Amino acid sequence: MTETTPMGRREGESVDVHRANEPQRTLPMDFVRRVFDASPISIVVVDPTGAFVFANERAAETLGVTVETLTNRTYEQSDWKIYYDDGSPIPVDEHPISRVFRTGKPEFGFEHWIELPDGSERWLSSNSAPILNEEPAVEYVVVSFEDVTGLKRREERLTTEHVRYLEFRADQSAVPPSLRVKHGKTRIDIESIVSMPDGTTVQYMGTSDLAARAFVSAVEEVPHFLEARLLSTADGYCRLEAHSESATVSEVFGSLGGRARTVIISPEEVRFLGEIPGDVDPRLVAAGIRRFHPDVELISEELVYSPHLLYDVVADALTNRQMAALDAAYFSGYFDTPRATTGDELADKFGVTRQTFNQHLRKAQRTVFEYLFEKSGEDARGSVLECDLRHCRLPREGHTE
Repeated sequence: MTETTPMGRREGESVDVHRANEPQRTLPMDFVRRVFDASPISIVVVDPTGAFVFANERAAETLGVTVETLTNRTYEQSDWKIYYDDGSPIPVDEHPISRVFRTGKPEFGFEHWIELPDGSERWLSSNSAPILNEEPAVEYVVVSFEDVTGLKRREERLTTEHVRYLEFRADQSAVPPSLRVKHGKTRIDIESIVSMPDGTTVQYMGTSDLAARAFVSAVEEVPHFLEARLLSTADGYCRLEAHSESATVSEVFGSLGGRARTVIISPEEVRFLGEIPGDVDPRLVAAGIRRFHPDVELISEELVYSPHLLYDVVADALTNRQMAALDAAYFSGYFDTPRATTGDELADKFGVTRQTFNQHLRKAQRTVFEYLFEKSGEDARGSVLECDLRHCRLPREGHTE
């Protein structure tokens, strides 16, 4: 075994006296600044007043300004238009720099949108860490960030076969007094929304939390509904249709290719639940709902794989009028026994003759059966098993005269 000396040298090895006596190499005084300047990552340093005391060229380029402009600003200024993914502005006290100064702890992986001076948007990912003095207190905050807009866009493109489930929250003023509750919860399911030729809509909804008469009365008192009609009551669940003359929150989802699902009303808040295609920006939904309720906020978001199912195939194959006729007939109880709605009533809603409505409905039914039994073959049959039962349940070919 080879012995080693206390200095870690093997027995018999010579010592380079000149090397051992060399002083440790010191870095230039401006080395750190040169590293920051040359860094391929955007870097800024912020002092306790909120001012940017340092910014490299990469940071200025990413933010669409000059270094001089950047170092003459503070991170708290309203000039910075930064947003969460749902489009809501990020308050100063929720900014990661504010949190680092407040807690003394680093903040990693913070992501947000920023609107640049030229009006374009970028999706940034940042890490913020404190520099402590001897006390120790936060003397500066160092922030590194990257433009990851390209990754964000690719992620969105990969979500074309996904559905994005969203949940928004507003205070109870989001619903009229007729629907507010003092205790418990009222859940209203939005089954379908059908657009009429005159620009109005018919909404089909149901609940098990209100008696039939109370449900109809409450909906009738909502300002934008012209009338409400009870369709059915079974096993404590009431269904109605309501004719609306103006846009509603529920229509926001449909305008973006999705659908509203549920409204949940509790004593402190109202929640709107719905879905949109995976490649649709959820900020568009938030912006649409804020036209009605400015203080609404997105509280949950879930992206779920959803293959192209029979419902989607049929919906793409039908004309808008055929789809509306089939949708209205199904949800109004036209195919139920006994019928909750007559063909004349449906034709009247669409402002057409009974014969014209029947033509739309029969063509729609024919397309459904064609894709089920002929064009889609085994793939369509397999898709039916995966479908949401409500949307894949086919109407029986019944008497339409």
